[in-house]
Amino acid sequence: MAAVALALLASIAPAASGPSAEAASRNYRNPVDVQIPSDGSVESCADPTAIRGQTAGDNAWYMYCTTDPLNSEDKTGNDFNFHLMPMLRSTDLVNWTYVGDAFTTRPTWADPTAGMWAPEIQFFNGQYYLYYGITDVTDAVSGEPDCHGDNAIGVATSASPTGPWVDSGAPVVEPRRGGPGCNFFWTFDPDVITAQDTANDGDKFIYYGSYYGGVHVRELSADGLTSNPASAVQVTIANRYEGSEVIFRNGFYYYLGSATNCCNGPLTGYSVFVGRSTSPTGPFMDRDGVSLLDGRVGGSVFLSMNGNRWVGPGHQTTFRDFDGQWWTLYHAVDQNDPYFEGAVGFTKRPVLLDPVDWLAGWPTVRGGLWTSDKRMKRPAAQPGDQTNYKTFLPVVHNPRQIVHRDEFNGTSIDDGWTWVREPGPGTWSVSGGSFRMDTQAADLFVDSNNASVLMRSLPTGNWIVETRVRLNLPPEGCCSNYVQAGMVVYGDDDNFLKLVHASIWETRQTEWAKELQPVPAGYPRYGNTVVTAPDDWTYLRIARWTRAGDVLYQAYVSRDGSRWNRGGVWTHDIDDPSIGLVAMGGSGFTAEFDYLRIHRLQVTGSKPAK
Repeated sequence: MAAVALALLASIAPAASGPSAEAASRNYRNPVDVQIPSDGSVESCADPTAIRGQTAGDNAWYMYCTTDPLNSEDKTGNDFNFHLMPMLRSTDLVNWTYVGDAFTTRPTWADPTAGMWAPEIQFFNGQYYLYYGITDVTDAVSGEPDCHGDNAIGVATSASPTGPWVDSGAPVVEPRRGGPGCNFFWTFDPDVITAQDTANDGDKFIYYGSYYGGVHVRELSADGLTSNPASAVQVTIANRYEGSEVIFRNGFYYYLGSATNCCNGPLTGYSVFVGRSTSPTGPFMDRDGVSLLDGRVGGSVFLSMNGNRWVGPGHQTTFRDFDGQWWTLYHAVDQNDPYFEGAVGFTKRPVLLDPVDWLAGWPTVRGGLWTSDKRMKRPAAQPGDQTNYKTFLPVVHNPRQIVHRDEFNGTSIDDGWTWVREPGPGTWSVSGGSFRMDTQAADLFVDSNNASVLMRSLPTGNWIVETRVRLNLPPEGCCSNYVQAGMVVYGDDDNFLKLVHASIWETRQTEWAKELQPVPAGYPRYGNTVVTAPDDWTYLRIARWTRAGDVLYQAYVSRDGSRWNRGGVWTHDIDDPSIGLVAMGGSGFTAEFDYLRIHRLQVTGSKPAK
C-alpha cells in the first residue's frame, strides 16, 4: 500500500489497556490503551489496520480489528461475543476508544457462522474501502455444498471511517480451489496498495493468501470492487507466510509477512520477515539475496521477540507520522497473561506500537531491539508534533575465548561426548573432518521422545555455541515432514531449545523452538519461531546470557559463516544444560556436522545508532 504521512498501511494486530499514567505525558508504554466508553477496556484486537481521517476537519486515526471478543467479560451468558470487526478511534495513536463494530450482520454471500478476519482499510475514489477475509462462503458462491473451508476476500465502502459500511455483495477475491471436493487454498489477509513505480504508477493491487497455497497478488479494478484472476502472481512459497503488508520506499516495494503460529499462548513464536522488489509483483528477495519463493525460503527478520514479556509479535500495519518517523502497530501475546479469562487456549492479542528504523535500506522495529516494554516517546500524530525517538541498536553477542572445539578430525568422538539413546551401529560415524548421522524416524516433541542426542556439557555463565551442518534434503519439494538436523540446548527430553535446518512441507526453514514441562493444565509445551533461510551448508549459533534474572537464548543463522542474521529470543530456566546434536524427524537422509565450537560470550550493551 502507498506509504504516505497521512495513511497507515495494513496488516494484523490486537489491543489491550495500557497505563493511564502515560496519558498526559509525551511517553507511552505497551500495550496501547483502548477504552470502551463507560465499560472497561479492550483486551484483544487482532489483525489491525489503521488510517488517518481523509476528509476535511477529521484529525483522528482509525483502527479496525479482526472478529473477536473485546475482553474476558464480553459474553452473553457463558458464550463470548464475537464482534464483526471492531472499530477504534484515536487522536494520538496511543489512547484509543472503541466506537462500534463495522458490521452487525455478515454479508449475504457469507455463511451465517463465518468469521470476518484481518481487515484492510484504504481511501480512494472519495470513499473508504474496508477489505476483509470471509472464512466460509455460501454454497452458491463456492459451488461446493456443505463446505466450511471455502474462504474469500470481500469489501465494503463508506463515506465515513466508522460507517455505515455497504458490502459490495460479492467477493473481491473468490474461493480458490486447491483440489476436488472441499479443498480450497487459504484466501485470507488482504492488503491493497496503489503502485508508485513508473511502470505501474497509480495501478491498484491486492495481496491475499496464507500458508496453504502461499501468498498471491493480482490487479485490482479501478473501482476497488473486483480483481482479475488472470493477473494473479504468486509472491511467497506456500507454508511460510501470512498477514501480508507491502510498503513503498525509495524505489522498492517491501513485502512484510508473518510466520509460524499466531496463537499459541505463552509459546507463540509468530514473527515478521521482509523481502523487497522494484515491482509490486516481485520477486521479493531478502538481505541475503534469497527469494521468498525459494524452497529454502527467504525473509529477513523485521520483528521478533526479544526476551521481555511479549512473545509472538506480528501481523503489523506500518506508517509514517507527521515528523517523518516510521511506526508499526502489531499484535503480540503477554506470556504472563496469554488467554481470555476462563478460556485457556483462547489467546489474547493486545495491540503494541513501536518505531521502525531503516538500516542500510532495510526496515526493522526499534533498530533491531524489536518489542518494547518500557517507556517510549510518542509518535507525531498531528501536524506540528515532533517525535523524539532515538534509534538504539541491540546488544552484540561476540564469541570470545574458545572453551571447547571439536573439528571431528579423527575417526571417533572424544570422551567428552555422551549419548542419550545411542543409535544403532552403522548409522553414525566420524571421518573426513565431520560427524555424520543418519536421520531417524524419531523425534523430541512433547510425549514423542525417542530421538538420539549426542551431547556434551556447557560452561556456566554466558556462552555462544556454533556448528556448521549439512542436511542432504532436496532444496525444495514436498514432503519430508519433519526431517531436521541441528543443535539442542538440552536439559531433558521435555526441557530444551532447538535450532535446526528443517523440512516443513515444500519449504526448508531454520526452526528455533522451545519445549518445557511442567506447564499449567491446557497450556502448550512446545512452541516455535523461525529465522532466516538455510543453505546447503548452514551455520547455526545459539547465544546464552542473563538479563534482570532471566536466562535468555538467541538464535543466529548464517549462509556463509560471516554475515549472521539474528533470530528471536526465548527464555528458559534449564538447570545445567548440555549442547546436543540431532538428526531426526524422519529416515532416509544424512546430516553432516563440520565442527562444534563453544565460546565464552562477551555481551556488548545496546548503543545509539550512528
